[in-house]
Amino acid sequence: MEKEWIIVYATSFAPQAEIIKGMLLENDIESVIISKQDSSYISFGEVELYVHQDDVIKAKHLINTFNTNE
Repeated sequence: MEKEWIIVYATSFAPQAEIIKGMLLENDIESVIISKQDSSYISFGEVELYVHQDDVIKAKHLINTFNTNE
């Protein structure tokens, strides 16, 4: 992955990462999900969400707001 992409969120629950990715997309922030979960035992490892370095602050703010409202 290029150096311009920064991790902003990690979880062991893949659907949560997809929800966050959708929320970011609604706010005009493109993101990429990288799964580092074991293919045999998905309970091991995490799913990481990356955004472009120019969007890190806005993305983290949106994620924090989203997590607070849950």
